[in-house]
Amino acid sequence: MKFEAFTFGSIRVDDSTCDYDLVIDRGSLRKRKKKPSQQFREEFGHTPLSLKEKIPWKCRRLVIGTGAYGGLPIMKAVRKEAKRREVELLVLTTAKAIELLNRNPRETNAILHVTC
Repeated sequence: MKFEAFTFGSIRVDDSTCDYDLVIDRGSLRKRKKKPSQQFREEFGHTPLSLKEKIPWKCRRLVIGTGAYGGLPIMKAVRKEAKRREVELLVLTTAKAIELLNRNPRETNAILHVTC
């Protein structure tokens, strides 16, 4: 899997452009289903990443790309769960997350936010 470009609102992966948040789970791509987290939107001012979502925990390292400006909130419960599962959690802007994924994707899953 090769990340070719990221701009506010879209990401290009293996010659396909996606205009939605992505989840990378053991080499497979899927759209992030954030509806389960929408109940927390008012509290954060933005739909956060919560444990209500299907987070790809089967990995040694989980990279969360928080968007172009780092605007995706990560709930504390997600951080605690990563620690409990002994999964290294890396929270970076999406551009930095993509750089990391292009360099060393082994045993790494990711959630990538494409806007703010």
